[in-house]
Amino acid sequence: MGTAQRQESPVTEHAEPISTPAADSTPAPDSNAAAGPSDAVVDGVFDLAREGHTDQLGQMLDAGVPLDLLNGRGDSLLIVASYAQHTDTVRELLRRGAATSVVNTMGQTALACAVFRNNEAILRVLLEADADPDLGAHPAAQIADQFGLPRMREVIESFGPVGA
Repeated sequence: MGTAQRQESPVTEHAEPISTPAADSTPAPDSNAAAGPSDAVVDGVFDLAREGHTDQLGQMLDAGVPLDLLNGRGDSLLIVASYAQHTDTVRELLRRGAATSVVNTMGQTALACAVFRNNEAILRVLLEADADPDLGAHPAAQIADQFGLPRMREVIESFGPVGA
C-alpha cells in the first residue's frame, strides 16, 4: 500500500451538497473499471487538470490515460478543469472529445461548475461544444438563479431555450 492519499475534488468541497443526480442525467461512464491507471497516476492526472497544466495533461492522454477518466467522486477531467477555471485546459479536453454529459456523484456537470464559478468564458466554450444545460441534479439556469448570477442565465439562454 502506498502512503499517498487521494485528494478530494475541489468541485464538491465548495459546491452545495446534492444527494443524487437527476433521473434524466447520463450516468458517468466507469472509465476506471478493469486494469486502469494506478491511483498515483489518476491523482497526478487530476492534479494536472486542476492546476491547468494543459501540455502535460495532453502528454498523459497521448500516453494512454483515458480522456474520460473518473476520480472517486465521479468527476471527469473536464469537470475538474471547469471548476478550477482553466479555460485552455477545458478547450483542449473538448478538442480531444471529452464528454460534456458526465454527471458526478453529487449531480454536477462541467457546465454547472462553470456557472457556479461565474466563468462566462468556460460556460461559452462548453455551450459551443453542445453541453446540455439541463443535465445534472440542478439545471445550469437554476444554479445561476440560486447564486444571483443573471449574466450566466443570459448566456445560457442565448444558446437556446432553457428546459423546465
